[in-house]
Amino acid sequence: MKHIKTVFFLFSILFALKGNAQQLETFIDEALTNNPEIQKFELKYKRVSEKVNEVNTIPNTEFGVGYFISEPETRTGAQRFKVSAKQMLPWFGTITSRENYVSSLADAKYEDIVIAKRKLMASVSQSYYKLYANITKQDVLSENIKLLKTYETMALTSVEVGKASAVDVLRLQIRQNELQQVKNVLHQQFLSEQTTFNNLLNRENDIEVNVIDDLLIPKEDFETTTENLALHPELLKYDKLFTSIEQSELLNQKESSPMIGFGLDYINVVERSDLNFSDNGKDIIMPMVSVSIPIFNKKYKSITKQNELEQQEILSQKQERLNTLETLLDKAVNERISARIRHNTAIKNVKQAKDAEQILIKSYETGMIDFNDVLDIQELQLKFQISQIESVKNYYVQSTIINYLIQ
Repeated sequence: MKHIKTVFFLFSILFALKGNAQQLETFIDEALTNNPEIQKFELKYKRVSEKVNEVNTIPNTEFGVGYFISEPETRTGAQRFKVSAKQMLPWFGTITSRENYVSSLADAKYEDIVIAKRKLMASVSQSYYKLYANITKQDVLSENIKLLKTYETMALTSVEVGKASAVDVLRLQIRQNELQQVKNVLHQQFLSEQTTFNNLLNRENDIEVNVIDDLLIPKEDFETTTENLALHPELLKYDKLFTSIEQSELLNQKESSPMIGFGLDYINVVERSDLNFSDNGKDIIMPMVSVSIPIFNKKYKSITKQNELEQQEILSQKQERLNTLETLLDKAVNERISARIRHNTAIKNVKQAKDAEQILIKSYETGMIDFNDVLDIQELQLKFQISQIESVKNYYVQSTIINYLIQ
């Protein structure tokens, strides 16, 4: 649990939420508490852990009762019935080996909880950033629609004085309609992503999600150390599975040992009426000791071979997963660098587009304006603004992937 809190903190320090927006770390905490997938893995872990009590047992005690239909005669009298009890005991340390084996399986299951929580934190964060990007794009579109309405008013004035045609006005109106359409589609996508987000938190789909108004890329990236990748829970799980096979083999060796049995037979004897002596009718009590030896059983040798092969398989799976995680980490780091590059370029382009817009406004004041240029500049400005938003979103999405892998 301490490890999970550390990862949670490292996720949360990325975000600086303002105003009335609900903080992302609050959403993550709610998801960790309520998400049914986490509850599923926790219940699996508890179920496997409970098996320790199941294996901490010895074989059933055997009881037997027999009645002699034809009573055999002995010197001391006829045998009437027989009662027996027998208890087999596993070899020394077998029960402890069973407990250790089940405990090792529970340890491996616990890593499933850690992995699921990490994935959930990443999923909540990424969904949140998608909502941020969506609502920010809608705001940018609204600003551009207002800008086009201003240009439309300018065009109408120009038409009245013969400096523009009605076609220019129609083009500006068509462009507004296009942007309004894009905004409406984005709104529907926001509702869909909001449902995804709420489901991650296991709450009603239509609950409104408030996101941050402004999200900035930090001046410097947090450090990424690949050494921590070796301690990733997806890899630690393989180590614990390997350990569970070792415990399985120790248990196999114990179970291939003999079993010792202790028992007691009691035989009821009827007194003889034709003789009178000291042991007449004396019952028979016979303690017994037995040994069960698997002489002709190849089962345990086969299990040993299976365990060896399974350990080799686990090592191969671990190396395969390590290679995959290293690839994902390298890709995420480079994608984050690319996002920063695109963001810086978009900032420059947005500034230059606004400068071009100001030049057009001044041209209008002098009576010279080309509304085709207006539409071109507006389209470029919107393109750069969307690129800036996307680069911010991608930067933080890649950061969540990096956090999942190395923190």
